[in-house]
Amino acid sequence: MEFFTISLLNGISYGLLLFMLSSGLTLIFSMMGVLNFAHASFYMLGAYFAFTTSQLVGYWPALVVAPLLVALIGALFEKYCLRRVHKFGHVPELLITFGLSFIILEMVQLVWGTSSADYRVPQALGGPLFTLYGTQFPMYRGFMMLVAVLMLIAIWLLLTRTRIGLVIQAALTHPETVEALGHNVPRVFMLVFGGGAALAGLAGVIGGNAFVTEPGMAATVGSVIFVVVVVGGMGSLTGAFVASLLIGVIQTFAVGVDASIMGALNAVGAPITSDTFGYPLWRLKISQIAPILPYLFLVLMLIFRPKGLLGTREG
Repeated sequence: MEFFTISLLNGISYGLLLFMLSSGLTLIFSMMGVLNFAHASFYMLGAYFAFTTSQLVGYWPALVVAPLLVALIGALFEKYCLRRVHKFGHVPELLITFGLSFIILEMVQLVWGTSSADYRVPQALGGPLFTLYGTQFPMYRGFMMLVAVLMLIAIWLLLTRTRIGLVIQAALTHPETVEALGHNVPRVFMLVFGGGAALAGLAGVIGGNAFVTEPGMAATVGSVIFVVVVVGGMGSLTGAFVASLLIGVIQTFAVGVDASIMGALNAVGAPITSDTFGYPLWRLKISQIAPILPYLFLVLMLIFRPKGLLGTREG
């Protein structure tokens, strides 16, 4: 029971961080039809901006300043780069965002170096939130979960209960009508892209000190958030939330399981022995294959339900 409860809490906190990352990517895709390959790089920028800002004025101002800086970079990129290739289709959009990810990586290494930054959890959030079965649950993980839930509520209210949200959604499907009503559609798209980048930057502020802030952090989470977006359903914010929690919990439980694949399959009644399809495969521990589980889940989802859990688009 102790293992189940602690792993579940850790899995939910990790899943909510994945949602913070994937929500911005989902928002950009659902509103603009752009699959932003540089999204994880905005996450990395948020962590590094927060690291520098927290050294100057403290962590709490960094929680606001860093996402705003990332939003500014995202908005400028959309206005002066992405907008110019939008008319040529999806492939140029993918290529230009892919190129941006490499530019951001090189700039980060030039400014902050190639080693990890000493970005730490603030002292006020450094203690345990509670103790369960003798194990302390960090206060900062609780703070991470709170921010993610508040962010989900804020995005939902913005898109469904405000005039701005209605304009944003209408600008995607009926841009001519929205422009005829006096709204600047290119500016709307610029704000959407900047807002999506800001969400990634906020995830960087929250996740950068919970894990590690270093130049490889974008590559570490970049592929996982694309898995989340596809599994949840392309463009579905609710789907991204469900998929984030699902992948976070599954991966966290898998990391903590010390049993072999053969032992796990035998426990559920599968007649697997050490000679079945080769002994080395079945002797692997579940914790060893935990990193590939999200991608295995992605393959199965694409085979049996291409539109994702809650998506409406095929592929």
